[in-house]
Amino acid sequence: MEIPYRSKDESIEREFKLRIKRLGDGPVALLFLDLTRQKNLETVRRDFVANVSHELRTPLTTLSGIIETLQGPAREDEAARKRFLGIMSKEAARMNRLVDDLLSLSRVESDERMRPIEQVELNTLLQSCIITMAAPAKSEKVDITLLGDESREYFIQGDEDQLRQVFNNLLENAIKYGGANGKITVGIELVDHDATLRGPAICLCVCDTGPGIDPLHIPRLTERFYRVDSHRSRAVGGTGLGLAIVKHIVNRHRGRLAIASTLGEGTAFSVLLPAL
Repeated sequence: MEIPYRSKDESIEREFKLRIKRLGDGPVALLFLDLTRQKNLETVRRDFVANVSHELRTPLTTLSGIIETLQGPAREDEAARKRFLGIMSKEAARMNRLVDDLLSLSRVESDERMRPIEQVELNTLLQSCIITMAAPAKSEKVDITLLGDESREYFIQGDEDQLRQVFNNLLENAIKYGGANGKITVGIELVDHDATLRGPAICLCVCDTGPGIDPLHIPRLTERFYRVDSHRSRAVGGTGLGLAIVKHIVNRHRGRLAIASTLGEGTAFSVLLPAL
C-alpha cells in the first residue's frame, strides 16, 4: 500500500509504502518505507530524457526537412543549396554543443563527491579566461574589466580544468545575454570569514549591464534545460546546461553559487570558494 503524505511544508509531498504484518497472535507491526527520494529521482530522470529528446528533435527535424528539399525541389538550385548547407552546419554544431555539454555534465556529476586535491591560483586562471573570451566579447562590442590587484595570488584546493570551465561559462553567458555594447566587470577578493563556508573564502563575481532577470526565474536558473527565454537562448547557441554544470562544479569544490539581478540594470554571478 502506498500512502501520499503532505508534510508541514505544503510544497513537499512525501510518499510512503506501508507494510502491515501480524506478529504471531500478538500485535501488528507497521513498516513505513519512505519512497520520496526514489520517486523524485524517477521524475528527474523522465524529465531529463524528455528534455534531451526535445532538444535533439528540433535540429533533426530541420535537417530532415532540408535534406528532403535538396533531394527534391532544390536539387538544381545552387543558391538554395548554399543557403541550406549553412543552416545544416549551424544545426549540426548545435547538436554537437548539446552532446558535449551532456558529456561534461555527466563527468561533473560523477566526480561531485570527490573533492579535488590540486592547488590552484585563481587570479592567473581568471585572467587567462578573460583573454580567451576577448574575441567573442569584441564581436559583441562588450568590454570586460578585471577589478582588483592583478598581481595578487589567491590559492584554493581545486580542479583547474573545471574551474576554467566555470569562469568561461559565466563570462560567455554575460557576453551572450548581457546585451551588445554592454560592460562586464570581473572581481576577485579574499573574504576573511564567510558564514556559509565557515572560514576564509575567495569570492569571484561576474557582473553584466544587461536587461536583468526576473526574480521569479533565479531559483531555477541552475536546473538542467531551464531557460528564461528559450527562443533567445537557442538563437545564441545556448544548450540550457551551462549553469547546471557550473553548480555541480562549485558543489564539488565545497563552494557556493549566488545569483543577484535587477531588471533593467544587470545580473551578478558570484562564486565563493574555500581559501587555502
